[in-house]
Amino acid sequence: MTAFVDRSHLPHACGVYIMRDEAGKILYIGKAIDLAKRVSHYFAPRKGPADYKNSILAPLVRKIDYIACASEREALLLEQRLIKRHRPFFNVTLKDDKAYPYVKVTLGEDFPRVLLARRKLKDKAAYFGPFPNVTPVRRLLKDLWRRRFFRLRPCRWEFSMERPLEARKINSCLYYHTGECPAPCAGLVSFEGYRGYAGDVLAFFRGDYADLAERFRREMAEASLSLDYERAAQLRDNIAAIAQMGERARVEAVSEAGVAGRLKASQAVTDLQKALGLAAPPFHIECFDISHFQGRQTVASMVCFKAGVPNKDEYRRFRVRAVAGIDDFASLSEVVGRRYARLKAEGSRLPDLILIDGGKGQLHAAQAALKSVGADAPVASLAKRIEEVFLPGRTNSLLLARDRPALRLLQHLRDEAHRFGLAYHRLLRGKALLG
Repeated sequence: MTAFVDRSHLPHACGVYIMRDEAGKILYIGKAIDLAKRVSHYFAPRKGPADYKNSILAPLVRKIDYIACASEREALLLEQRLIKRHRPFFNVTLKDDKAYPYVKVTLGEDFPRVLLARRKLKDKAAYFGPFPNVTPVRRLLKDLWRRRFFRLRPCRWEFSMERPLEARKINSCLYYHTGECPAPCAGLVSFEGYRGYAGDVLAFFRGDYADLAERFRREMAEASLSLDYERAAQLRDNIAAIAQMGERARVEAVSEAGVAGRLKASQAVTDLQKALGLAAPPFHIECFDISHFQGRQTVASMVCFKAGVPNKDEYRRFRVRAVAGIDDFASLSEVVGRRYARLKAEGSRLPDLILIDGGKGQLHAAQAALKSVGADAPVASLAKRIEEVFLPGRTNSLLLARDRPALRLLQHLRDEAHRFGLAYHRLLRGKALLG
């Protein structure tokens, strides 16, 4: 019988999950686009045939850690790194150093080809990837070759400038007779010309795929209108493959120090969920602060943390428009209302927690602003004097232990919002002084 394992702290986000036994030893490491959904499958009753590995693994699991990732590729790289470092007993698939496929351009050959390779070797080839879902990538490459976007030979023949291909093999090649191949083996393209084709392929894999994706979207719409659903499905898969190829993995996320730091951050998010009694993990937190100088150049800052670490792409700063003089409550009400009215209008998801720098008054101002725009999200405030946490519906403040990860995360958010807001205020103040 499977023991109860708390999974309420797992977010609906991409990342790597780490299953541990009662002693804290790692049993299994996996990746998921949605951590909460993927892990729940291990403990859900099965209607079909029993999964032998799961039937042994699930009863042993007592704790599940996670590390959030920005993309599926980053999760894949992190999963591989962790499995090869810790060698968990149940990760049999990667213990023999198998890996996800790369796209390989064989630059070590005089006349390069594009292949899929499981291993990244030191053979002068260019490698791109790895790709967690290689099927759409394979289909995309095939489609681009048919369109003659990739003008490289599809054959497996081994030949070079010094060792030309035998004439009988050239004459037996279907691609040569149909003109689908540039046929460097038959001298139909020069060495320099063919290497130029290879350069175009490299530029594609290293470049911006936006123009090609937009072209595929137009063609998909046209195919749908003409009821060519098979072609429309192929183009849809091409767009998905381009999105996967365009993902960038953060290199620091797979370093040893980076992994330890991100694991510690996700554990702080779990601790914060418990400390504040939240129904869902505060994976996405936004924190607000007000800055001014004697009521002039009043600005607000909003910083965003995901999985316990800053997500600077989503930082925002505001000029307070409707408030004159010193009124932090009204200023806060204005910017909070503006922020979440806009998210509601865009249909964007609200954060899992909104944190306000201040006490009860600031908390009530933020609550009123959220209510006025019809935004429903958990909110809390942190007062600096004795680091009190104020929560809606609670008369007394919450005092957390100074060394508790939950409090440290709240302090990090508050201090980062203050730093970001102060920098913006000084910028505006400097401009005003310069006239």
